[in-house]
Amino acid sequence: MKEPLITKKILKWYDLNKRSLPWRKKVPVQKKQYFTLVSEFMLQQTQVVTVIPYFNKFIKEVPNLKALSQVQNKKLIKLWEGLGYYSRAKNLKKTAQLIIKNFKGKLPNDFELLMSLPGIGNYTASAILAIAFNKPFIPLDGNIERVLKRYLYLKKDKEIQKDVISEKKSVFGISSRSSDYAQALMELGALICKPINPECNRCPVSKSCKSLKKNDFNLSKLKKKNKDKYFILKVYKKDKKFLLIKNTKFNFLKNLTIFPMEELIEPKNFDENFKFKMSNMNMSIKIKYLKNTKRPPSSYWFDKEKLDKYVLPTFTKKIVKYIERN
Repeated sequence: MKEPLITKKILKWYDLNKRSLPWRKKVPVQKKQYFTLVSEFMLQQTQVVTVIPYFNKFIKEVPNLKALSQVQNKKLIKLWEGLGYYSRAKNLKKTAQLIIKNFKGKLPNDFELLMSLPGIGNYTASAILAIAFNKPFIPLDGNIERVLKRYLYLKKDKEIQKDVISEKKSVFGISSRSSDYAQALMELGALICKPINPECNRCPVSKSCKSLKKNDFNLSKLKKKNKDKYFILKVYKKDKKFLLIKNTKFNFLKNLTIFPMEELIEPKNFDENFKFKMSNMNMSIKIKYLKNTKRPPSSYWFDKEKLDKYVLPTFTKKIVKYIERN
């Protein structure tokens, strides 16, 4: 396979500049596949620097697919605590169980089969095939998309549609070192072609970059509107304890522990106490202190003095701290 010049330049740069990340360690093939699966789930919506300590702890406590398929949910959520988007952890465990059951404990190396597993979409399937199996896929994450937009100077709405961007990535070519090349492109976006102040003087392909020639590095994005949502959050207090419930009502933080809440549809003159951004949702929250007359189902009293001993989402912890301060 004859590699294009752009491919050679990026790989050469990567070999000299790549970061030492725990999931890039030289390990046996099956372990590399497991490391890739876990890291790619963690890296969905989360930055590398945040993921590193979580990944190290997770691998130590849950060292392989079999252990992952059998891990207790309470332990799983505790290991994930602080990373957010807890559905990722639950999907990761379900995926491990299906791999054990349907694929003899081996991560499938087929795009459609990977896509059939919980929590694995187009990007994650492509990343696994490239990184774990050295197949010629280029996963289109935010870093690679940014490099591509700047390299080709893609600005118009019709140029930055996902399907168009996906076709344009062919400009990067392919390599026999597909695993390294996918990571090299991600690394180039993370370390050099940064969202603000890209370091073009260190970029291996700057001579052909159209944005550099035009001296315009601003990035165009398709407008995605966040939903504004309004909630009454109910605080029942007894001595130093708060009443919390298992969330079976809302799609966010499903089956996790939250304060009792009620959604209001476009209320007038809503005087919120607290704002919180979650995924594509801007939450406005009004806190009501109430006397506990009837205990809701799936609820329990939680001792605020032992905050760190409970498996709680960041959202609930922030509410507790807000209440304490105010």
